[in-house]
Amino acid sequence: METRITELLGIQYPIIQGGMAWVAEHNLVAAVSEAGGLGLIGAANAPAEAVREEIRKVKERTKKPFGVNIMPLSPFADDIAKVVIEEGVKVVTTGAGNPGKYMELWKAAGIKIIPVVASVAHARKMEKCGADAVVAEGMESGGHIGSHTTMSLVPQVVDALEIPVIGAGGIGDGRGMAAVFMLGAEGVQIGTRFLVARECIVHDNYKQRVIKAKDIDTEVTGTSHGHPVRSLRNKMTRQYVKMEQEGATFEELEYLTLGSLRNAVIEGDIQEGTVLAGQIAGLVKKEQTCKEIIEEIMKEANDLLCKK
Repeated sequence: METRITELLGIQYPIIQGGMAWVAEHNLVAAVSEAGGLGLIGAANAPAEAVREEIRKVKERTKKPFGVNIMPLSPFADDIAKVVIEEGVKVVTTGAGNPGKYMELWKAAGIKIIPVVASVAHARKMEKCGADAVVAEGMESGGHIGSHTTMSLVPQVVDALEIPVIGAGGIGDGRGMAAVFMLGAEGVQIGTRFLVARECIVHDNYKQRVIKAKDIDTEVTGTSHGHPVRSLRNKMTRQYVKMEQEGATFEELEYLTLGSLRNAVIEGDIQEGTVLAGQIAGLVKKEQTCKEIIEEIMKEANDLLCKK
């Protein structure tokens, strides 16, 4: 399947792995890229030298294209912005903040820049700043979310831009991929499905929680302070919602979740930890290799799109 996204990124399939904090490290990234997609290192709030080390570990495992997801709001963003240039990274995706001040620097280094957007206005701004493509991410996704669904967001962003659009949010199989392609997307970004990849370092408790999830098992917290996050319901989310309803301050809520994502991903604490996952978790039923996941999605999507 050739699209402007496969051409832009030099990849076989128009599938990008989400840059998930604590999850998207070198093992998963290299496996996705080797399987024909685009693996992304999730820089999150990691120090620049830790990101440099991850980049080098990916290079040891694959010669295929991969990228780094950078959060401009990270206290280390300025240093990471330089590290990706120094290490010859070819693709950068961004979220949580405005990447505008880095765009010229990255463009001069030949880096392809793909911001994640949650509105048409944001998408237009990123195109004007020089983005090569955007990820239009609907609220069905795991982690930080916007207010538009994928179904409503993707076609409006497609209509507003000249650059290619990658659909994200609630896409976990070939049907989802075919659906956003029919809406005008030329690629997909997938996170939740890759949580249960064999190459993913996520604790088995976390993986099994995703595999056993039902359609109604995700919960959105953080709406009271304007930073909604989707995760799987557990003891921590119930406490969070209770505190929100009682008028807890932003600082009190932040303290409740301090270190909770790492505790879930690394330690396997699926009760007090933050188990980020999208609404598509109810469709994820088994652990597979990245190669098996990507090839299964591509076959199903191609079969459906060829019927059209």
